[in-house]
Amino acid sequence: MEQDKPRRPPPRPRGSIPRTTHLPFRFDYPLAAAGAPFGVLPRTTDVVVGETALTVRFGPWRLETDLANISGVEVTGPYQALKVAGPPHLSFTDRGVTFATTTQGGICVHFHRPVPAIDPLGLLRHPGATITVADPDDAAAELEAAVRRAT
Repeated sequence: MEQDKPRRPPPRPRGSIPRTTHLPFRFDYPLAAAGAPFGVLPRTTDVVVGETALTVRFGPWRLETDLANISGVEVTGPYQALKVAGPPHLSFTDRGVTFATTTQGGICVHFHRPVPAIDPLGLLRHPGATITVADPDDAAAELEAAVRRAT
């Protein structure tokens, strides 16, 4: 029965190490160089899949949400250079946000509830995020597995 389903993951045994996965961005130059003036560099970007949350760091921009808020993950791409080069991009079609450092491909993460990412006041919320991780297939599998464990 649904009512008997736990609302949160079971407690971690004392002394155990939290499960955290770091997924790097794929940087393809010269396209990735367009992000450098905005602080988007290999050392300032990553995706962290924790036990209960997803965090995307893209230079000075951040996206953070509970894993339970993720409704789906898909591998996407390739992309047009003008739509991905430089700072994060906002889709005027669906208000999605793109964090990209390559045209080759990435993952698109869909959310149950839109999340803030590029607006410092958090007024603009995004129903999805495209992220150009180094290995999109592995990243999608890892994120889907983390969502299953957390929900």
